[in-house]
Amino acid sequence: MLAGMRKWSPLIAVSIGTFMLLVDVTIVTVALPAIAGDLHASLDGLQWVLDGYALALAALLLGAGALADRHGRRRMYLAGTVVFAAASLLCAVANDAGVLVAARFLQGIGGAAMFATTVALLNVTYHGKDRGVAFGVWGAVNGAAAAAGPIVGGLLTEHLGWRWIFLVNLPVSLLAVWFTVRGVTESRGRADARFDLPGTVAFTISAAAVTYGLIRGGEAGWTAASTLTAFAVSAAALLVFVLVERATDHPMLDLRLFRSGSFTTLMVAAVLAQAAAFAYLPFVTVWLQQFLGKGPVDAGLLGALPMSVASFVVAAFGGRLLQRVAPRWTIGLGLLLVGAGDLLQARLTASSPGTALIPGLVVAGVGVAMVLPVLASAALAAAPPERSGMASGAVNTFRQLGFALGVAVFGAVFSHRLAAHRDPRAGVADALDQTLLVAGVVALAAGVLVLLFVRRPAGATPASAGDRVQVRLDPAVSGGH
Repeated sequence: MLAGMRKWSPLIAVSIGTFMLLVDVTIVTVALPAIAGDLHASLDGLQWVLDGYALALAALLLGAGALADRHGRRRMYLAGTVVFAAASLLCAVANDAGVLVAARFLQGIGGAAMFATTVALLNVTYHGKDRGVAFGVWGAVNGAAAAAGPIVGGLLTEHLGWRWIFLVNLPVSLLAVWFTVRGVTESRGRADARFDLPGTVAFTISAAAVTYGLIRGGEAGWTAASTLTAFAVSAAALLVFVLVERATDHPMLDLRLFRSGSFTTLMVAAVLAQAAAFAYLPFVTVWLQQFLGKGPVDAGLLGALPMSVASFVVAAFGGRLLQRVAPRWTIGLGLLLVGAGDLLQARLTASSPGTALIPGLVVAGVGVAMVLPVLASAALAAAPPERSGMASGAVNTFRQLGFALGVAVFGAVFSHRLAAHRDPRAGVADALDQTLLVAGVVALAAGVLVLLFVRRPAGATPASAGDRVQVRLDPAVSGGH
């Protein structure tokens, strides 16, 4: 038994950390009303509580893999876990929204260091059938984290207070550190792997500035000087990022990958899918709690559980079948289902009950199960084998970026529509309707793009592409998921 525990200690360590960092993407959603009341935060402040974490995770994920290759993956994972735990403590004791947002950025930095090493740690530790088992368990943990976030957040917020959604990370982090120290051996990639600091800084500034512009535009107006300045800064930083990536020998993201129309479309789909499927959920929470009087637990169950259960059932019983179908059809039709699910939810009135969302959430959950598991393998199939790790990491980067941008865009739609109503109850229902309508259109557009432009490379199959992430890792970014 002890030998078995030692054998699977690396998997346990990686799974615990992965679960924790992914839960923290969504665990905050049901706690937003409580945080707003306690810290007197505005809607744009609440959006940054979500976006600060997602942006840091997206911006640093690719670069952290290169650092891990050079300085040690085990060391990077441990350092990330410690940073994540310290940031969680800062979140828990924050006495104003600004401190909480800053701590969430720091959490994202730690999360990126952890997430960037997970695939590489499992890949070098397990072989043969054990590798398949390890990646299967790790994949299930990824899915469970998305489902558990709002529910765990609801339970902690309702019974212990919102600060406990961050305090609970401390014992979990200690457990992850303990298993890592005892069971994970150090490994490295190429000694000349470099952290692309200029590219990372430019990408971070561009993403943060466009997110700020979207949030600020919804509050101050789209022609306000602060809004236009933010968009200008984002565009300039994006230009710098492109120039830096083209000039460096060790790019954070090799822009030649985007010469493939399929790869480019899949990255767009990653952004739009994450936004359309998940970024409206914080505003569902506002409607459920502030205007229907639901508690955090009920909000988590009504606002997340139907989608999570549908997604889990489809993935569990149809996962192998989905991997055998051409990604164009699986992802494209899945996105159309996400769009249909969003539009089914966009029928709310002032008298609608919370259960009105369930049919749409179930349909969207089926679409999510079709899209997300296949998205990574499709991106790998569209990239050269020597860039498999980078392509895989890019999918996660663009997914997290999609969540951050989606929250900002939908927040602007929600705020604008809400301001046009005098009756708060009717206003929130109408504002959520419009938000869901935009989300549905986004998903439908993404589905059409995938159906039109994604092609399977000659000789490639989804299954073989999926195998690649386990055995071939880009030297520059071996930690990419």
